[in-house]
This record gives sequence, C-alpha cells and structure tokens, in this order.
Amino acid sequence: MSRPTVVLAMYPGLERLAFRRHHRARLEAVADVADWAPLGSWDDDRADALLARADVLLTHWGCPTIDADVLARETAYQHTLAARARAPRLALVAHTAGTVKGEGLAIMTRAVLERGVRVTTCAAANAVPVAEYALAAILWANKDVFARAAVQQGQVLPEGRPDRSWRVGNWGRRIGVVGASLVGRALIDLLAPFELEVAVYDPFLSAADAEALGVTRVDDLVELARTSDVLSLHAPLVPATVGMISAEVLAAMPDGATFVNTARAPLVDQGALVAEVTTGRLDAVLDVTDPEPLPAGHPLLGLPNVVVTPHVAGSEGTELARLTECALSEIECFAAGEPARHPVTLEAWDRTA
Repeated sequence: MSRPTVVLAMYPGLERLAFRRHHRARLEAVADVADWAPLGSWDDDRADALLARADVLLTHWGCPTIDADVLARETAYQHTLAARARAPRLALVAHTAGTVKGEGLAIMTRAVLERGVRVTTCAAANAVPVAEYALAAILWANKDVFARAAVQQGQVLPEGRPDRSWRVGNWGRRIGVVGASLVGRALIDLLAPFELEVAVYDPFLSAADAEALGVTRVDDLVELARTSDVLSLHAPLVPATVGMISAEVLAAMPDGATFVNTARAPLVDQGALVAEVTTGRLDAVLDVTDPEPLPAGHPLLGLPNVVVTPHVAGSEGTELARLTECALSEIECFAAGEPARHPVTLEAWDRTA
C-alpha cells in the first residue's frame, strides 16, 4: 500500500516520553504522521479532521475509547448520499501498551474489530517488567527478606505468623503460577534457571503446552494453592476471573506461604486476603490493591508481612521505549503488507484483557 497516515491518541505530553528522536525517524521512514500532537478527545473539529485522514491510530495510555460512536456512519440525506464513516480509512489500531479493554482502561470496544480494523497490542512487551517484578518478589519472599527487614527496623510480626526459619531459601521451593498468560509465561521463562518447581493453573493450558513450558499443570486452583510455597497471580481481568482468588483458595495455602499479585485487585477476595495476612498466617506482595491507592490506616498498610507497592510492576521510565519499539514494528509490518505480530482477535476477546 502507499504510505499510511498515522494519528496519535494518548495523554497529551506522553508522546515526548514514549517517542525518542530515533523512534520518530523510524516511524516517519514508513508513514506520514498527520500531527505529532496527540488527540486526547474525539469531541472537537481537530479530531474530526485527523480521523478523516487516519489509516493508523497509534494509541497509548489516555487514548479516549474507540467505540461504535467514534466509528459511526452518518447519512446526511437518506437515499441520496452514501453513508459516511467518521474514520473511513482506519485500518490499524497499534496500541503502545498492554490492556485494550476493561473498566477504566478501555481504549476500544469490540466494534473496532467487528468493522474489520486490525488491532495490535504491546502486552507481550509490557509483560517483561511485570514478570521481572514477580521474579524478584518470589526470590525475596522465599528468603523471607521482607519480614526480616521489617523486624530489623523494629516492627513486630503478628503472633500467628509461623516460624519460617526451617523453610527459608530458594532451593526446591514450589511456585504456583495462576494463569499461563503473557506475563505468566514470561515469569516461567525467568524462573527456569533456578532450582524451583513450577506448577501452573490455567483452564486453557493444554498438557502439551505445559510440557513445552517445562511446568506441572494443575487442573484445580485450590490444589495449586494447597501445594505452593508462593502463589503468583497472572490471570486477565475478565468477568469469569473476578474473585477467583477466593477465601477457599487463600485458606488452602500452607502456613507461611506468600501470595503475590501483579495482575488486578478484583481477581482477589480482598476481605479474605486481609483476614489471612492480618493473622500472620500468610505473607503478601501486592502491586495492585482495591482501592488504589489504599487510604491511610488501611489494614494492609503497616503489616510487616505485607509489602504494598504503588502499581509499579508494569512499564515505566526507560521501559516505555520497549513498548514504542513494539508498536513501531506493528506499523512497519502493516506498511509492508505483512501479518501482525501481536494481533487482538474477536475469537480471544472474551478471555483477554
């Protein structure tokens, strides 16, 4: 095809962080950028003018939701003029981040795919730092670093916390991974060099895939929890997964085990989690909470056996460049007439974030 025209849609100013000089040159080598100032809303004349020219929407955090209204066809005079699309040339949405849907995070609805627009995501690139965070949390948790540091700083462990001195270390420990998602698989790869046993619960993971990953497939989530020293959550937030880490799952975890959440807080029964860690029976490393951030005085704050971080596992700082390079690769594939590397499909819509 001829050189596509690219329109940016994201938080204003984010383009200065996400796109370095060589990224701009790389994009301009294969496409025409209509305006380097991104759209932050669809509701003005500038948006109408740019959408009319867009072959590609290059999106990022803060992109307003692309739904049926944005793509709506309008007829000025019924039966006399052909229906006109607001974005008649749109053929690709290249998302420079991971999640493309979900409450408060949606940059598109399925209407975009139903219209036949190609959609790509950089979830695989964003999975890298999340998996790195989870790896660090697992290795430190197995060494009991968090609680030991808290005690060294004068904090008192809950009376119900079991003695972990006999089980400290990373040799031979069993790590339960909930979800063979992009992050889950990236974590499995990172865990491979360590002498750990890795087990996975995922209803969509076949026996052949588990064998290829070198992990033990566990068909029951409660059983995985019961047999894991660390339970690390990497499932997508979809209706079927809300509350999947239930009171039953948490209660099944062994005394002294650690729960790690770098996914989404609604996947977890928050009340049950608070109850378990408050007694000291379980430890937790939480990069996501509900609400977020937690208010002062929340039970999860100040516990020496709980580490709460401010949603930092995903890409930030220098890691944004990895996302940009992923999205640029998708635009280069599109301009060259090649298949997408990381497509979002209707078939997988209901079970992906």
